[in-house]
Amino acid sequence: MLSGSRTVDSPRSVISASWQRSLAANVDPDLHTAPTVFAPDELPGLRERHPLHQSLPLLRETLLGFAEEAGHIMIVADAQGHVLWCEGSRQTRGHAEDVGLAEGTLWSEGAAGTNGMGTALAVNCPVTVHSAEHLVRTYHHWTCAASPIRDPDSGTTIGVVDLSGPISTVHPSMVALVSASARLAESEMLARMHAQDEELRARNMRHLIALRGEPGALLSPTGRVVAVEPYGLLPARVDVSSDRVLLDDGREAVLEPLSEGYLLRVPRQRHVRRSVLSLSFLLPEPKVVLDGREVPISSRHAEILCALTLHGRLSADQLALRLYGERGNPTTVRAELHRLRAQLGAGVLATRPYRLTADVEADFLATRAALKAGDVPLAASRYRGSLLRRSEAPFVLAERDDLATAMRNAVLSRGDANALWTFTQTDSGEHDTEAMEQLVRLLPPDDVRLAVATARLRRLGQDD
Repeated sequence: MLSGSRTVDSPRSVISASWQRSLAANVDPDLHTAPTVFAPDELPGLRERHPLHQSLPLLRETLLGFAEEAGHIMIVADAQGHVLWCEGSRQTRGHAEDVGLAEGTLWSEGAAGTNGMGTALAVNCPVTVHSAEHLVRTYHHWTCAASPIRDPDSGTTIGVVDLSGPISTVHPSMVALVSASARLAESEMLARMHAQDEELRARNMRHLIALRGEPGALLSPTGRVVAVEPYGLLPARVDVSSDRVLLDDGREAVLEPLSEGYLLRVPRQRHVRRSVLSLSFLLPEPKVVLDGREVPISSRHAEILCALTLHGRLSADQLALRLYGERGNPTTVRAELHRLRAQLGAGVLATRPYRLTADVEADFLATRAALKAGDVPLAASRYRGSLLRRSEAPFVLAERDDLATAMRNAVLSRGDANALWTFTQTDSGEHDTEAMEQLVRLLPPDDVRLAVATARLRRLGQDD
């Protein structure tokens, strides 16, 4: 491929993409050795500080026996591709050192081209690179299988584990074995994290109790919430880069360092007034009023407010499904929510998950409540038309139909002329022949509305 001649078989897509990245980084296919970055006397400190240091015994137990028996070496590198540990077959280690596959060298794609460790880190998933799939010709006698290892606390990749050896001893189960060992290492780190969380709670729960009902939380050193009161006060993680934390509802919390993490407390605030958000979505055009001030609103933002009012806490994925159906894109929803938050201001729309933190007054909620209470006249007076009548969002279509059907059934079964009249003035009832017929029967002869209802009923009959 490097010579420009055609090959019989096209390279795998993961290899082709890696070659493109490596060549773009100006890696020389005739390179003879990977670059050495760290001197031998620097390695002990790097290893001691690396989070995989504690997982090394497990990786050795899982992989080293196989590596030595197969004439392979086990390599553990950091998230940048620096080799920190290289163990296994003595003979293979000698050959590996000849091509720079040794502790202290750098095996990112940008430094050594397509290879197991560098490519696994680049694509963030297990990878096998066999023989001539290596960009650098020097490594064509090698096969390597590697898998990234992720920190269960942050979810970020912290390193990679690799089995490398001569192509003569390659085994198809290499990548599965390496991948399993990486998952075992992650499980072990997760168990240690849970144990540390439990220790943090055991030693510091007294600080949370001492708040005497004041909202607060215990946080890990990285800002992960391990205990919180009341439930739902915080997202799963808090930014601990500052001693002051601004909560989604506009309140300011204070961070106090503990020996194992942080205590976060929310000082009591006197006379904290929540914003009042009034939604009139049964009108021909949606109307939003925030604390007495009308806020211009787009159709999409009205749909978002409607969804959060009806369904409470929602993620971007859940909102995308309700707004767009299966074709929904959470990224598009997040952008809309960002614009909506900027328009409404602080203390109205919170994140992670998305939710309204203002007191909401909505005409469609008031109508539903009146129907549930059996107060048909009140429900009819509040129902001024279809919910967000221009919207095609899946959840709006369903809610619109449910509300209109419930309203129609209620006025027909009640037999109240005033409620029927009000319903037939809306877009949901103006073409309802059954409702109009019942209205004509119920209105007294001297009611001025009778002539109007009769004429409309006649037109409906003509339309049919």
